[in-house]
Amino acid sequence: MRSILLFFALLLMFGLGRPAGAMEPSTDASSLDHILLWGRNLDQVTAIMAVKLGFQVRPGRDPGGVANRYVRMADRSYLELEGITRPDADMDPGMQADQAVLRGGPGARTFGLRLSALDQARAFLQHQGLEPTAIFSASPTDPDGAGPSAPARWRLFAFNRQPLSSNLFFIDYAPGNITPASVADDQIAHEHPNTARELSALWLLSADADADRKQFERMGYMGATSVRIPQISARGYAVPMGSKRIFVLQPDGAGIAAEALRKGGSQVLGVSIGVADFDAAKRRVERGYETQLTSYCGLQGESFLAPTQGDLGLLIEFHALSVPAASAGHCN
Repeated sequence: MRSILLFFALLLMFGLGRPAGAMEPSTDASSLDHILLWGRNLDQVTAIMAVKLGFQVRPGRDPGGVANRYVRMADRSYLELEGITRPDADMDPGMQADQAVLRGGPGARTFGLRLSALDQARAFLQHQGLEPTAIFSASPTDPDGAGPSAPARWRLFAFNRQPLSSNLFFIDYAPGNITPASVADDQIAHEHPNTARELSALWLLSADADADRKQFERMGYMGATSVRIPQISARGYAVPMGSKRIFVLQPDGAGIAAEALRKGGSQVLGVSIGVADFDAAKRRVERGYETQLTSYCGLQGESFLAPTQGDLGLLIEFHALSVPAASAGHCN
C-alpha cells in the first residue's frame, strides 16, 4: 500500500496528464511588462504624460494608421501610448477589441505580462482549457529589430477567449545587440523628470474581483491577499507578480470605481508608479494640473493620486520607492 501511495504522489508531483514541455507560469518568473494606453489622439496623450505628469515620452512608429510612443522605466516595464492617425487604420484583433469599447476615447483595456518560457507556459495554459492563441512574432524586417538573420525582436500570445475581465497577453523579447550607443540610449530613455523608476502595480476593475482572482489561480498565480483602496472606493485582491502586484478590484460602494465601471465596463482602471523623489513628483503633478493634491498611506506606501481619469481614462498613483515592500501600507 505504501508503494502504491508513493507512486501516485510522484505522478502528482511531476504533473499527471500535463503535456510534455508544459510549465506552469510562476509569480517569480513573470513580470508586469506594459499596458496599452489609448489617447483621443497621440499628441494629446503625449502632452498629458510629458507636460502634466513629468514623464519622458520616447518616439515610436506609425506602421498602419495606429501610431505609438513609449514611457520606459528603469526596470524594463513601460506604458505604450497609442493613437489612431487615419480613418482606415490597420488594427490587429487586440486593437479592434479595445476600440470597440473605447470608441476613440482614452483608456486602457489590455495589458501584457513578460515571461521567458513562453512556449511551455502556453502549453500549460492550453492544458488548463484557457484557449491561448498561436505565438506571434515580430516581422523579420521589423525596423527596430536586428535583421532577418537574428531572432524575432518579440514573441507573444493572447487568448481566443480572454480568461480575465481585461485583455491579457504574454510576451517575451530577444536579447538586444548591446553596443555603447544602445547602452547610452537605454539609460537616457529611463530618465524621467518626475523621477519615475518602475511600473509597480496594475489596477484591474470588474464587477467580480473574485472571478479574476480564481482565473489567476487557474493560470498558476497563487497567493492573492485581500485589499481595499478607499481613495477610489474599491476592494478586491492583490495578486503577486514577482516583486510587483496586480490588484483585481470591484466597487466598494459609491465612488470612483463604481462610476468608472458604470461608464466604461471592465478596464485597466489604474497603474502604480514608483518614484525616487516623492515630493518632487507630487509638486510637478500639482503644477501640471494647477491643483493641490493630498498624500495618503496606500498599498505601496506613501502615495498620491494624479487627477488623470478625465484626460487619460486611467488613474495614475505615484508612490515613494524608499518604502521597503514589507512596510508598504504602514506609513509613518
